[in-house]
Amino acid sequence: MSSALVTDLYEVTMAHSYLAEGMTAPATFSLFVRGLPPERGFLVAAGLEPVLDHLSTWRIEEQDVAVFARVLDRPAREFAALAGTRFTGDVWAVPEGDLVLAGEPLLEVTAPLPEAQLVESYLLNQVCHQTAVASKAARCVLAADGRPVVDFALRRTHGVPAGEQAARLGALVGFAGTSNVAAAERYGLRTVGTMAHSYIEAFGDEAAAFRAFARTHPGPVTFLVDTYDTADGVATAARVLRELGLHEGCAVRLDSGDLGTLATTARRILDAAGLPAVRITASGGLDEYGIAALVRAGAPIDQYAVGTLVGVAADAPYLDAAYKLVSYDGRPTMKLSTAKTTAPGAKQVFRGPGFADVVALREQPTPPCVRPLLHPVMAHGRRLAPPDRLADAQARFAAGLAELPAAARRIDHPEPPRAASSERLRRLTAEVRERLVRKDHRP
Repeated sequence: MSSALVTDLYEVTMAHSYLAEGMTAPATFSLFVRGLPPERGFLVAAGLEPVLDHLSTWRIEEQDVAVFARVLDRPAREFAALAGTRFTGDVWAVPEGDLVLAGEPLLEVTAPLPEAQLVESYLLNQVCHQTAVASKAARCVLAADGRPVVDFALRRTHGVPAGEQAARLGALVGFAGTSNVAAAERYGLRTVGTMAHSYIEAFGDEAAAFRAFARTHPGPVTFLVDTYDTADGVATAARVLRELGLHEGCAVRLDSGDLGTLATTARRILDAAGLPAVRITASGGLDEYGIAALVRAGAPIDQYAVGTLVGVAADAPYLDAAYKLVSYDGRPTMKLSTAKTTAPGAKQVFRGPGFADVVALREQPTPPCVRPLLHPVMAHGRRLAPPDRLADAQARFAAGLAELPAAARRIDHPEPPRAASSERLRRLTAEVRERLVRKDHRP
Protein backbone atom coordinates (compact mmCIF):
# COMPACT_ATOMS: atom_id res chain seq x y z
CA MET A 1 0.00 0.00 0.00
CA SER A 2 1.23 3.47 -0.85
CA SER A 3 2.41 5.54 2.11
CA ALA A 4 0.16 8.42 0.98
CA LEU A 5 -2.98 6.32 1.54
CA VAL A 6 -2.19 5.89 5.24
CA THR A 7 -4.40 8.79 6.21
CA ASP A 8 -7.94 9.56 7.32
CA LEU A 9 -10.58 10.53 4.81
CA TYR A 10 -11.09 13.99 6.23
CA GLU A 11 -7.41 14.78 5.56
CA VAL A 12 -8.13 14.04 1.88
CA THR A 13 -11.31 16.13 1.83
CA MET A 14 -9.47 19.09 3.36
CA ALA A 15 -6.51 18.74 0.99
CA HIS A 16 -8.95 18.62 -1.94
CA SER A 17 -10.57 21.83 -0.78
CA TYR A 18 -7.23 23.55 -0.13
CA LEU A 19 -6.18 22.82 -3.69
CA ALA A 20 -9.45 24.14 -5.07
CA GLU A 21 -8.99 27.35 -3.06
CA GLY A 22 -5.32 27.74 -3.95
CA MET A 23 -4.31 27.41 -0.29
CA THR A 24 -0.83 25.91 -0.57
CA ALA A 25 1.18 28.39 1.52
CA PRO A 26 3.35 27.08 4.40
CA ALA A 27 1.46 25.85 7.45
CA THR A 28 2.88 24.88 10.84
CA PHE A 29 1.22 22.11 12.85
CA SER A 30 2.17 21.27 16.42
CA LEU A 31 1.83 17.73 17.84
CA PHE A 32 1.49 17.76 21.62
CA VAL A 33 -0.21 15.96 24.52
CA ARG A 34 -2.84 18.07 26.25
CA GLY A 35 -2.63 16.29 29.60
CA LEU A 36 -0.69 13.34 30.99
CA PRO A 37 -2.61 10.11 31.59
CA PRO A 38 -3.53 9.35 35.22
CA GLU A 39 -0.60 8.09 37.30
CA ARG A 40 2.01 9.46 34.93
CA GLY A 41 4.65 11.92 36.05
CA PHE A 42 6.31 12.24 32.64
CA LEU A 43 6.33 10.94 29.09
CA VAL A 44 9.21 9.51 27.07
CA ALA A 45 9.35 10.94 23.55
CA ALA A 46 9.32 8.09 21.05
CA GLY A 47 8.26 7.31 17.49
CA LEU A 48 10.29 10.00 15.74
CA GLU A 49 12.44 7.59 13.72
CA PRO A 50 9.52 5.89 11.89
CA VAL A 51 7.97 9.32 11.34
CA LEU A 52 11.10 10.57 9.61
CA ASP A 53 11.34 7.36 7.57
CA HIS A 54 7.72 7.84 6.49
CA LEU A 55 8.10 11.50 5.55
CA SER A 56 11.33 10.81 3.66
CA THR A 57 9.55 8.42 1.29
CA TRP A 58 6.05 9.95 1.33
CA ARG A 59 4.83 10.53 -2.20
CA ILE A 60 1.43 10.68 -3.90
CA GLU A 61 1.38 8.40 -6.92
CA GLU A 62 -1.08 8.30 -9.82
CA GLN A 63 -2.85 5.31 -8.26
CA ASP A 64 -3.27 7.27 -5.02
CA VAL A 65 -4.99 10.06 -6.93
CA ALA A 66 -7.36 7.47 -8.38
CA VAL A 67 -8.15 6.19 -4.90
CA PHE A 68 -8.77 9.69 -3.53
CA ALA A 69 -11.14 10.40 -6.42
CA ARG A 70 -12.98 7.12 -5.96
CA VAL A 71 -13.54 7.42 -2.20
CA LEU A 72 -14.79 10.99 -2.61
CA ASP A 73 -16.76 10.19 -5.77
CA ARG A 74 -15.09 13.04 -7.63
CA PRO A 75 -13.41 13.23 -11.05
CA ALA A 76 -9.73 12.25 -10.91
CA ARG A 77 -8.79 15.49 -12.70
CA GLU A 78 -9.69 17.43 -9.56
CA PHE A 79 -6.81 15.68 -7.75
CA ALA A 80 -4.37 15.77 -10.65
CA ALA A 81 -2.30 18.50 -9.02
CA LEU A 82 -1.45 16.11 -6.18
CA ALA A 83 0.14 13.49 -8.41
CA GLY A 84 3.89 13.34 -7.84
CA THR A 85 3.70 15.38 -4.63
CA ARG A 86 6.28 14.42 -2.03
CA PHE A 87 6.81 15.79 1.44
CA THR A 88 8.84 18.98 1.09
CA GLY A 89 8.48 20.37 4.60
CA ASP A 90 10.58 20.97 7.68
CA VAL A 91 10.31 19.12 11.01
CA TRP A 92 11.45 20.20 14.44
CA ALA A 93 11.18 17.53 17.13
CA VAL A 94 12.13 16.34 20.59
CA PRO A 95 14.67 13.53 20.06
CA GLU A 96 13.64 10.04 21.15
CA GLY A 97 14.44 9.28 24.78
CA ASP A 98 14.02 12.83 26.06
CA LEU A 99 11.31 13.33 28.66
CA VAL A 100 8.37 15.64 27.92
CA LEU A 101 5.49 17.13 29.87
CA ALA A 102 1.91 18.07 29.13
CA GLY A 103 1.46 20.90 26.64
CA GLU A 104 4.95 20.58 25.19
CA PRO A 105 5.26 19.89 21.45
CA LEU A 106 6.83 16.54 20.63
CA LEU A 107 7.23 17.68 17.05
CA GLU A 108 6.20 20.46 14.70
CA VAL A 109 5.76 20.26 10.94
CA THR A 110 6.00 23.20 8.54
CA ALA A 111 5.02 22.38 4.96
CA PRO A 112 2.62 23.44 2.21
CA LEU A 113 -0.82 23.16 3.79
CA PRO A 114 -2.09 20.08 1.86
CA GLU A 115 1.12 18.14 2.62
CA ALA A 116 1.11 19.01 6.30
CA GLN A 117 -2.55 18.00 6.56
CA LEU A 118 -2.26 14.66 4.75
CA VAL A 119 0.54 13.31 7.00
CA GLU A 120 -1.30 14.07 10.26
CA SER A 121 -2.82 10.66 10.95
CA TYR A 122 0.40 8.69 10.48
CA LEU A 123 2.35 11.07 12.72
CA LEU A 124 -0.21 10.85 15.52
CA ASN A 125 -0.42 7.06 15.16
CA GLN A 126 3.31 6.52 15.56
CA VAL A 127 4.15 9.15 18.15
CA CYS A 128 1.17 8.45 20.41
CA HIS A 129 1.52 4.67 20.49
CA GLN A 130 5.27 4.59 20.93
CA THR A 131 5.36 7.38 23.50
CA ALA A 132 2.65 5.62 25.55
CA VAL A 133 4.48 2.27 25.53
CA ALA A 134 7.91 3.79 26.19
CA SER A 135 6.53 5.74 29.15
CA LYS A 136 4.94 2.60 30.62
CA ALA A 137 8.16 0.63 30.14
CA ALA A 138 10.19 3.40 31.77
CA ARG A 139 8.07 3.15 34.89
CA CYS A 140 8.82 -0.59 35.06
CA VAL A 141 12.53 0.21 35.08
CA LEU A 142 11.95 2.69 37.90
CA ALA A 143 9.88 0.17 39.87
CA ALA A 144 12.50 -2.57 39.54
CA ASP A 145 15.03 -0.34 41.31
CA GLY A 146 18.10 -1.67 39.54
CA ARG A 147 16.92 -5.23 38.90
CA PRO A 148 16.84 -6.27 35.22
CA VAL A 149 13.54 -6.07 33.34
CA VAL A 150 12.99 -7.97 30.08
CA ASP A 151 10.32 -7.83 27.36
CA PHE A 152 7.92 -10.77 26.79
CA ALA A 153 5.21 -8.71 25.02
CA LEU A 154 5.15 -9.97 21.43
CA ARG A 155 2.31 -12.48 21.73
CA ARG A 156 -0.10 -9.93 23.25
CA THR A 157 0.68 -6.70 21.43
CA HIS A 158 -1.74 -5.28 18.88
CA GLY A 159 0.03 -6.65 15.83
CA VAL A 160 3.54 -7.79 14.95
CA PRO A 161 4.89 -4.26 14.23
CA ALA A 162 3.67 -3.17 17.66
CA GLY A 163 5.56 -6.10 19.18
CA GLU A 164 8.78 -5.02 17.50
CA GLN A 165 8.20 -1.47 18.66
CA ALA A 166 7.63 -2.63 22.24
CA ALA A 167 10.93 -4.52 22.22
CA ARG A 168 12.81 -1.50 20.89
CA LEU A 169 11.12 0.91 23.27
CA GLY A 170 11.87 -1.33 26.23
CA ALA A 171 15.53 -1.32 25.25
CA LEU A 172 15.41 2.46 24.85
CA VAL A 173 14.42 2.89 28.50
CA GLY A 174 16.77 0.27 29.92
CA PHE A 175 15.28 -3.21 29.49
CA ALA A 176 17.93 -5.92 29.61
CA GLY A 177 16.56 -8.01 26.73
CA THR A 178 13.59 -9.24 24.72
CA SER A 179 12.08 -12.58 23.77
CA ASN A 180 11.26 -11.18 20.31
CA VAL A 181 13.83 -12.73 17.97
CA ALA A 182 13.04 -10.50 14.98
CA ALA A 183 13.28 -7.32 17.07
CA ALA A 184 16.51 -8.49 18.69
CA GLU A 185 18.04 -9.14 15.28
CA ARG A 186 16.81 -5.87 13.82
CA TYR A 187 17.90 -3.62 16.68
CA GLY A 188 20.87 -5.53 18.06
CA LEU A 189 19.19 -6.47 21.34
CA ARG A 190 19.92 -9.31 23.74
CA THR A 191 17.50 -12.24 23.37
CA VAL A 192 16.06 -13.89 26.47
CA GLY A 193 13.69 -16.80 26.94
CA THR A 194 12.96 -19.93 28.91
CA MET A 195 10.33 -22.57 28.13
CA ALA A 196 6.54 -22.85 28.15
CA HIS A 197 4.33 -24.96 30.38
CA SER A 198 3.55 -27.04 27.29
CA TYR A 199 7.17 -28.15 27.19
CA ILE A 200 6.95 -29.52 30.73
CA GLU A 201 3.58 -31.16 30.03
CA ALA A 202 4.95 -32.91 26.94
CA PHE A 203 7.31 -34.96 29.09
CA GLY A 204 6.49 -37.60 31.67
CA ASP A 205 7.62 -35.46 34.57
CA GLU A 206 9.42 -32.21 35.35
CA ALA A 207 12.80 -33.82 35.96
CA ALA A 208 12.75 -35.45 32.51
CA ALA A 209 11.80 -32.14 30.93
CA PHE A 210 14.56 -30.24 32.74
CA ARG A 211 17.21 -32.83 31.82
CA ALA A 212 16.14 -32.86 28.18
CA PHE A 213 16.22 -29.07 28.00
CA ALA A 214 19.69 -28.93 29.53
CA ARG A 215 20.97 -31.53 27.06
CA THR A 216 20.14 -29.30 24.09
CA HIS A 217 20.81 -26.01 25.92
CA PRO A 218 23.76 -26.80 28.18
CA GLY A 219 23.83 -23.45 29.89
CA PRO A 220 22.98 -21.21 31.40
CA VAL A 221 19.42 -22.53 31.64
CA THR A 222 16.22 -21.23 33.17
CA PHE A 223 13.67 -23.81 34.30
CA LEU A 224 9.95 -22.95 34.51
CA VAL A 225 8.94 -24.43 37.87
CA ASP A 226 5.22 -23.74 38.39
CA THR A 227 3.52 -26.10 35.92
CA TYR A 228 2.28 -28.31 38.77
CA ASP A 229 3.34 -27.63 42.37
CA THR A 230 5.76 -24.72 42.55
CA ALA A 231 7.73 -25.82 45.62
CA ASP A 232 8.13 -29.31 44.19
CA GLY A 233 9.14 -27.79 40.85
CA VAL A 234 11.86 -25.70 42.47
CA ALA A 235 13.15 -28.71 44.39
CA THR A 236 13.22 -30.75 41.18
CA ALA A 237 15.01 -27.98 39.32
CA ALA A 238 17.57 -27.73 42.13
CA ARG A 239 18.19 -31.48 42.02
CA VAL A 240 18.69 -31.48 38.25
CA LEU A 241 20.96 -28.42 38.35
CA ARG A 242 23.16 -30.05 41.00
CA GLU A 243 23.15 -33.33 39.11
CA LEU A 244 24.35 -31.58 35.94
CA GLY A 245 26.78 -29.27 37.70
CA LEU A 246 24.95 -26.12 36.54
CA HIS A 247 25.04 -23.05 38.79
CA GLU A 248 26.28 -19.66 37.61
CA GLY A 249 23.86 -17.81 35.34
CA CYS A 250 21.07 -20.34 35.73
CA ALA A 251 17.62 -19.46 37.04
CA VAL A 252 14.16 -20.69 37.91
CA ARG A 253 11.12 -18.85 36.61
CA LEU A 254 7.90 -18.19 38.51
CA ASP A 255 4.94 -17.35 36.30
CA SER A 256 1.82 -17.53 38.49
CA GLY A 257 0.45 -17.40 42.01
CA ASP A 258 1.65 -15.25 44.89
CA LEU A 259 5.00 -14.36 43.39
CA GLY A 260 6.39 -12.82 46.57
CA THR A 261 5.66 -15.83 48.78
CA LEU A 262 6.72 -18.30 46.11
CA ALA A 263 9.97 -16.42 45.50
CA THR A 264 10.78 -16.63 49.21
CA THR A 265 10.09 -20.37 49.16
CA ALA A 266 12.16 -20.84 46.02
CA ARG A 267 15.09 -18.90 47.46
CA ARG A 268 15.03 -21.03 50.61
CA ILE A 269 15.01 -24.29 48.60
CA LEU A 270 17.79 -23.16 46.26
CA ASP A 271 20.01 -21.95 49.10
CA ALA A 272 19.46 -25.16 51.04
CA ALA A 273 20.53 -27.10 47.95
CA GLY A 274 23.78 -25.13 47.81
CA LEU A 275 22.70 -23.06 44.80
CA PRO A 276 22.89 -19.43 45.98
CA ALA A 277 24.02 -18.32 42.50
CA VAL A 278 20.85 -19.61 40.83
CA ARG A 279 18.58 -16.63 40.26
CA ILE A 280 14.83 -16.18 40.36
CA THR A 281 12.91 -14.66 37.44
CA ALA A 282 9.28 -13.59 37.87
CA SER A 283 6.67 -13.10 35.16
CA GLY A 284 2.92 -13.35 34.75
CA GLY A 285 0.76 -10.23 34.51
CA LEU A 286 3.42 -7.84 35.81
CA ASP A 287 3.79 -4.14 35.19
CA GLU A 288 5.26 -1.31 37.26
CA TYR A 289 2.62 -1.64 39.98
CA GLY A 290 3.20 -5.37 40.48
CA ILE A 291 6.97 -4.95 40.35
CA ALA A 292 6.90 -2.07 42.84
CA ALA A 293 4.79 -4.10 45.30
CA LEU A 294 7.20 -7.04 45.11
CA VAL A 295 10.24 -4.82 45.56
CA ARG A 296 8.65 -3.08 48.55
CA ALA A 297 7.89 -6.46 50.10
CA GLY A 298 11.50 -7.52 49.76
CA ALA A 299 10.73 -10.44 47.46
CA PRO A 300 14.01 -12.20 46.52
CA ILE A 301 13.41 -11.79 42.77
CA ASP A 302 16.43 -11.09 40.61
CA GLN A 303 14.76 -10.33 37.27
CA TYR A 304 11.31 -9.29 36.07
CA ALA A 305 9.72 -10.20 32.73
CA VAL A 306 6.84 -8.02 31.55
CA GLY A 307 4.49 -8.65 28.67
CA THR A 308 0.83 -7.87 28.06
CA LEU A 309 0.28 -4.96 30.43
CA VAL A 310 3.38 -3.13 29.23
CA GLY A 311 3.23 -4.00 25.52
CA VAL A 312 -0.23 -2.43 25.23
CA ALA A 313 0.30 0.22 27.96
CA ALA A 314 -2.80 -1.31 29.55
CA ASP A 315 -3.66 1.37 32.11
CA ALA A 316 -3.04 4.26 29.67
CA PRO A 317 -3.23 2.83 26.14
CA TYR A 318 -3.73 6.19 24.45
CA LEU A 319 -2.62 9.78 24.82
CA ASP A 320 -4.81 12.87 24.70
CA ALA A 321 -2.69 14.14 21.82
CA ALA A 322 -3.45 16.67 19.12
CA TYR A 323 -1.96 17.89 15.85
CA LYS A 324 -3.09 21.47 15.56
CA LEU A 325 -2.54 24.28 13.10
CA VAL A 326 -0.60 27.07 14.84
CA SER A 327 0.36 29.19 11.82
CA TYR A 328 -0.69 29.55 8.19
CA ASP A 329 0.98 31.77 5.59
CA GLY A 330 2.71 33.76 8.32
CA ARG A 331 -0.51 34.29 10.31
CA PRO A 332 -0.57 32.81 13.85
CA THR A 333 -3.68 30.70 14.46
CA MET A 334 -5.25 29.08 17.50
CA LYS A 335 -8.30 27.14 18.62
CA LEU A 336 -10.67 28.65 21.20
CA SER A 337 -12.82 25.59 22.01
CA THR A 338 -13.59 25.06 25.68
CA ALA A 339 -10.93 22.88 27.36
CA LYS A 340 -9.15 22.50 24.01
CA THR A 341 -7.62 25.92 23.50
CA THR A 342 -4.30 25.90 21.68
CA ALA A 343 -1.44 28.39 21.62
CA PRO A 344 -0.40 30.08 18.37
CA GLY A 345 2.93 30.12 16.60
CA ALA A 346 5.84 27.72 16.06
CA LYS A 347 7.29 26.76 19.42
CA GLN A 348 10.36 25.82 21.38
CA VAL A 349 10.64 24.37 24.88
CA PHE A 350 13.42 25.57 27.15
CA ARG A 351 14.35 23.17 29.94
CA GLY A 352 15.91 24.64 33.03
CA PRO A 353 17.38 22.77 36.01
CA GLY A 354 14.91 20.46 37.74
CA PHE A 355 12.51 20.45 34.78
CA ALA A 356 11.72 24.15 35.05
CA ASP A 357 10.31 24.04 31.52
CA VAL A 358 9.11 27.05 29.57
CA VAL A 359 7.13 26.75 26.33
CA ALA A 360 8.19 29.67 24.17
CA LEU A 361 8.03 30.87 20.58
CA ARG A 362 10.65 29.26 18.37
CA GLU A 363 12.04 32.65 17.37
CA GLN A 364 12.94 33.49 20.96
CA PRO A 365 16.67 33.32 21.81
CA THR A 366 17.73 30.55 24.18
CA PRO A 367 18.12 31.93 27.71
CA PRO A 368 21.27 31.13 29.70
CA CYS A 369 21.49 27.89 31.72
CA VAL A 370 18.73 26.10 29.81
CA ARG A 371 18.62 23.79 26.82
CA PRO A 372 16.13 23.71 23.93
CA LEU A 373 14.19 20.45 23.59
CA LEU A 374 13.13 20.70 19.94
CA HIS A 375 15.75 20.40 17.22
CA PRO A 376 15.55 20.66 13.42
CA VAL A 377 15.53 17.08 12.09
CA MET A 378 14.21 17.53 8.54
CA ALA A 379 14.43 20.36 5.99
CA HIS A 380 12.80 20.45 2.55
CA GLY A 381 11.66 16.87 3.05
CA ARG A 382 15.11 15.48 3.76
CA ARG A 383 16.69 14.25 6.98
CA LEU A 384 19.35 16.54 8.39
CA ALA A 385 21.31 13.67 9.97
CA PRO A 386 21.58 9.88 9.75
CA PRO A 387 19.02 7.84 11.72
CA ASP A 388 19.39 8.26 15.45
CA ARG A 389 21.28 5.48 17.23
CA LEU A 390 19.47 3.55 19.93
CA ALA A 391 22.44 4.15 22.22
CA ASP A 392 21.99 7.92 21.88
CA ALA A 393 18.30 7.68 22.78
CA GLN A 394 19.19 5.49 25.77
CA ALA A 395 21.69 8.09 26.96
CA ARG A 396 19.15 10.90 26.64
CA PHE A 397 16.60 8.90 28.61
CA ALA A 398 19.08 8.10 31.39
CA ALA A 399 20.13 11.75 31.66
CA GLY A 400 16.54 12.99 31.72
CA LEU A 401 15.47 10.46 34.32
CA ALA A 402 18.36 11.43 36.59
CA GLU A 403 17.25 15.08 36.40
CA LEU A 404 13.53 14.40 36.87
CA PRO A 405 12.21 15.44 40.32
CA ALA A 406 11.64 12.52 42.69
CA ALA A 407 7.92 13.28 42.97
CA ALA A 408 7.50 12.73 39.21
CA ARG A 409 9.35 9.40 39.36
CA ARG A 410 6.98 7.91 41.90
CA ILE A 411 5.00 4.87 40.74
CA ASP A 412 1.95 5.70 42.87
CA HIS A 413 0.48 9.21 42.74
CA PRO A 414 3.33 10.95 40.92
CA GLU A 415 3.38 14.74 40.70
CA PRO A 416 4.43 15.83 37.21
CA PRO A 417 6.22 19.16 36.77
CA ARG A 418 4.20 21.78 34.92
CA ALA A 419 5.58 23.74 32.01
CA ALA A 420 5.13 27.51 32.05
CA SER A 421 4.58 29.76 29.03
CA SER A 422 6.99 32.54 28.10
CA GLU A 423 5.86 36.13 28.32
CA ARG A 424 6.05 36.52 24.53
CA LEU A 425 3.92 33.43 23.97
CA ARG A 426 1.33 34.62 26.47
CA ARG A 427 1.23 38.03 24.77
CA LEU A 428 0.83 36.53 21.30
CA THR A 429 -1.89 34.21 22.56
CA ALA A 430 -3.81 37.15 24.00
CA GLU A 431 -3.44 39.13 20.78
CA VAL A 432 -4.65 36.30 18.54
CA ARG A 433 -7.52 35.52 20.90
CA GLU A 434 -8.63 39.15 20.87
CA ARG A 435 -8.44 39.25 17.07
CA LEU A 436 -10.49 36.09 16.71
CA VAL A 437 -13.12 37.14 19.22
CA ARG A 438 -13.43 40.58 17.66
CA LYS A 439 -13.72 39.10 14.15
CA ASP A 440 -16.10 36.25 14.90
CA HIS A 441 -18.36 37.69 17.58
CA ARG A 442 -18.82 41.36 16.86
CA PRO A 443 -22.50 42.52 16.81
